[in-house]
Amino acid sequence: MKKTIYILLFALVFSACDKGFDEININPTKPSQIDVRNKMTAVELFTSGRRYESWRANLIYSSTMMQHFATTAGYWAGDKYTWNRGYAASLIDAYTTSAVKNVEDMMLQLETEEAPKEMKAVTRILRVFIYHRLTDMYGDIPYSEAGKGVIEGILTPKYDAQSAIYADMLKELEQSAADLSTGDSGFGSADIMFQGDQGKWKRFANSMMLRLALRMIKVDPAGAKEWATKAINGGVMTSNDDIAYIQHTAGPEGINKNGNGEVFTVDGSPRMSDTFIGFLQDDPRLPILAWRRGDHSTDPADLKGLPNGLDLTMLKELTGEENTDAYAEPNRSIITGEDAPMFFQTYAEAEFMLAEAGVRWGLAGDPEEHYNNGVRAAMKMLELYTPDAAISDAAIDTYLAAHPYDSANAIEQINTQYWIATFLNEYETFANWRRVGYPRLTPINYPGNVTNGTIPRRLTYPSSEESNNAENLAAAIAAQGPDELTTRVWWDTPGGSE
Repeated sequence: MKKTIYILLFALVFSACDKGFDEININPTKPSQIDVRNKMTAVELFTSGRRYESWRANLIYSSTMMQHFATTAGYWAGDKYTWNRGYAASLIDAYTTSAVKNVEDMMLQLETEEAPKEMKAVTRILRVFIYHRLTDMYGDIPYSEAGKGVIEGILTPKYDAQSAIYADMLKELEQSAADLSTGDSGFGSADIMFQGDQGKWKRFANSMMLRLALRMIKVDPAGAKEWATKAINGGVMTSNDDIAYIQHTAGPEGINKNGNGEVFTVDGSPRMSDTFIGFLQDDPRLPILAWRRGDHSTDPADLKGLPNGLDLTMLKELTGEENTDAYAEPNRSIITGEDAPMFFQTYAEAEFMLAEAGVRWGLAGDPEEHYNNGVRAAMKMLELYTPDAAISDAAIDTYLAAHPYDSANAIEQINTQYWIATFLNEYETFANWRRVGYPRLTPINYPGNVTNGTIPRRLTYPSSEESNNAENLAAAIAAQGPDELTTRVWWDTPGGSE
């Protein structure tokens, strides 16, 4: 079901000040406080992402590192493990002045206005999502002092250790979920993700808790199991109706549009990676996700993937071709629109995580059932793009018969399906791959790469921090390691593919 977005961006800056004679002593040049419901709409859209960071962090870097996309364009640095510092910093740059700043302002306003606990809980859950996306991409980040420039005058926030951030985020999710029940949270239609539905926010909080718990399997196995148990007992997503997503619109201008879609409108470079096409060969999702660039054929026999890590010269040396139009690109009739949905977390992901929790700890029941549910949900959710993307139950049954659950290879199989299901939510694809190492991707060794031919492990901080927040940046680098693409975040420790 599509959710219609209504937002006046100027409402974040201006609001009516002339209320009548009873307010004649109010300074007419000072705007009154904007309704927190309007701010919720804006923060959800900021979190979904604008073209700037969607282009650079989500697509140019993450999607090609994870071999969903490939391109011969030199400025697509992630495809070649080269370093464009501005691109690598784009997510934290964009979020700091939009999602972070505004969600912290919302938190203060809700406290000041003594808002109902349900509204506070929903805002806290959204706040966790914002910071968890940031810390998973960069590691140690400003957290406890972030977004406090106007509120508390903190212009040089300290960087918190990711381990401490995770502990607080899990606590926030647990407490917030406990404060929710059923009915409208108070945000109503201003909540363009769940229309104020407390039950869906509660299940989103627990599903996110499960995601964070599984991130910790290498660094805190006991804690990972404890928090996974809490999440499962609290109740995670139960159907595609629970998916956390923003249904964008093609206008008006600005953040109402899908950030990825805006990129696809102006950038014809990305092709489907041959790695991804290879995994999708007998998958009914293939003709929905891809078509041939030149003639728009969706016949699987026509959908050839582009190898990663090539420029045009290398492509010609390898294949004799200089034109990439014969290679598959994202299907522009279905998934690349500026009005496409943007997914934060899906029911399919929740089912795959339940399957993994069953394999690792004997939690949540039968892993095979959850695996099958995850595959089915991942295929059915494509209908959220358009009814034309519907996949029949018979086609799904055929696929599952050809790819039955394999208990001997379960972790790899589950997380390979997770990799497919998170296509276009490349932030999550990148994070989950670093956690488990599946699917097994073959690194490239493009000339001049900065990782010695290894797949990057994080993105890097903004150069502006060197002048604006140098002392705290230096402390973060001293604690975490060099500000490089190869430095691992706290939960991404070496030691096997899992």
